[in-house]
Amino acid sequence: MDIVNEIIEKLGKASKIAVVGHIMPDGDCISSVLSLSIGLEKLGKFAMPMIDYNVPWFYREFEGTEKIKDFEGGKKFLEESELLVILDSSSPDRIGRVKEYMERKFTIVMDHHATNSKFGDLNWVDSNYSSVAEMVFILNRMMNVNYDPLLATLNLMGMATDTGFFKYSNVSADLFRKVADLIELGADLNFIARTILENKKVEQLRLFSHVLNQMKFRANNRLVYSIVRFEDFERYSCTEEDSSGFVNELRSIRGVEVAILFVEYPKGRIHASMRSKSYYDLTKVASEFNGGGHPRAAGATFDDENMEQVVKKVVGRIERDLTN
Repeated sequence: MDIVNEIIEKLGKASKIAVVGHIMPDGDCISSVLSLSIGLEKLGKFAMPMIDYNVPWFYREFEGTEKIKDFEGGKKFLEESELLVILDSSSPDRIGRVKEYMERKFTIVMDHHATNSKFGDLNWVDSNYSSVAEMVFILNRMMNVNYDPLLATLNLMGMATDTGFFKYSNVSADLFRKVADLIELGADLNFIARTILENKKVEQLRLFSHVLNQMKFRANNRLVYSIVRFEDFERYSCTEEDSSGFVNELRSIRGVEVAILFVEYPKGRIHASMRSKSYYDLTKVASEFNGGGHPRAAGATFDDENMEQVVKKVVGRIERDLTN
């Protein structure tokens, strides 16, 4: 673990540290930036968790998320910081406007995406880990951070969400040992599950009904995709964060190998969330479209293209693989 010791040495010499997550944050991102920044604060550092994007409403129900600053709220601290720690981000484009500061700040990257470009000055990138939250737990324990129930719960949340609550192929016996440690330290897995899995708004379910009605199948029903346009969010009184998890439900359909959800954002931006079930490796396709991710979960963002163009490109590319 030489790389971890190098990171600990760098963190030890800094007093103001910005801990940065990616745009369109998921549970692992939110968990990681909070778990590391709280851990550093317990060691006497000034640490700021920062995400240049809105934190989804259901994650804001976790105590501690109020500490996360957006770009404007954290800009002054960012300018004064001696060190950037970038978590769960496979490229600089994933951190929004924070990337403007990378040339001026020593940057540590911690990530578990196989597609990571190792863009930091110091890179701990290992796709064998289930989540960056798991990596943060290792780092915190090596730094002798004292865990309380709040920190344990936040840290466990990232491990739970990035493994589909421990049902994906990235789960290992070693991960379960860490989960057991966190539960012994006071982590509340029941609260995590209730808040994320059993906390849907009626408007969300109506939007999901629309997604189901828009489903289309290709490649002998092994590929399914659906679309959420920007006006659909307005029609159902939802925001883009309310579509979180929909693509996983599409993947759950019997006989489906690949599911894609195309979501339209303001300013001509379209995001394709892709999931596969057992054998199709999504990393190559995501990389071709300047995206990234994991073999079973990946994504790509398209700017200044219309929905029909994006759907044709992505669906066509995957359909060719599944039918050859």
